[in-house]
Amino acid sequence: MKPTDHYTRAPDGTRIHWTRLGAGNPTVVLLDGIGCAGYVWRHLEPALAREHRVLHVQWRGHGESESPRDPGRVGLEECVDDLLAVLDDAGEEAAVLAGHSMGVQVALETHRRAPRRVRGLVLVCGAPGRPIDTFHDSPVLRLAFPFARALVERWPDLARTAFRTVVSTDLAVEYALAFEVDRSRVERVDLERYFRDLARVDPTLFVRLLASAGVHDTTDHLPEVDVPTLVVAGEHDSFTPVRLSRRMHEAIPGSELLVVPGGTHVAPLEAPDLVAEHVLAFLAGRVPARRAARRPPRPAAARRRRTRRTSR
Repeated sequence: MKPTDHYTRAPDGTRIHWTRLGAGNPTVVLLDGIGCAGYVWRHLEPALAREHRVLHVQWRGHGESESPRDPGRVGLEECVDDLLAVLDDAGEEAAVLAGHSMGVQVALETHRRAPRRVRGLVLVCGAPGRPIDTFHDSPVLRLAFPFARALVERWPDLARTAFRTVVSTDLAVEYALAFEVDRSRVERVDLERYFRDLARVDPTLFVRLLASAGVHDTTDHLPEVDVPTLVVAGEHDSFTPVRLSRRMHEAIPGSELLVVPGGTHVAPLEAPDLVAEHVLAFLAGRVPARRAARRPPRPAAARRRRTRRTSR
């Protein structure tokens, strides 16, 4: 069983790539982190697709999705716009949103903006906002990021060459295996795919999206989340420390929490069976199937008219 490829025009005309796999409802939509194009879902996607329809969205400038014509349109708001356009195109009235890393922020922001489009939330190794402030539980990234962004914005061609050279080396993979993940449980091929995907992202787009995520915050919205929610955390996640997941769980009424023992920021790759078991049980027990969970896909001509009307 292979995913089928689809493309949707976002409100500003950017061509967004997404895939569909499996059948059954509720539909689950997989949302990546910055610089990612699906590597973290390698095990969970097919496991979910045995019982559910699964969509996977690639953010603008990531994977097979286009970069926007306006380079300023790369923030969290645009990610939500793109997701809602994909849901419309796929004929999904509402779906369960499963976000990893920055995808957690996109999922929560989508619930804040369009709660009727969200049937449930699976929030994996992420935070409700401001991830730069808590990265490695250190102020280093928060202090260094403005300078790094300024350099990238001023010399984009040089930054592009340097960025792609660094992330394409074996040293990058070895560093991640040594310091960021549990190398005994993560296959090298997964990290190699991550760095290949990352190397395709323009560094200017990367820093602008990271800047948007860095100031975005849905913490005040957590008590208003009124859909079934499962929070998944890695016990040793250095990107988004487990305490952030615990606080998110405590703030969302009726939410469930899974802490993956020994897990890092890529817990779905390190404990695929454990994560899949809990997510499937959560969907079966908390998000019952609906007979009329979908609406007919919007005809292409109507989608083009919608794009023209909503372009900003």
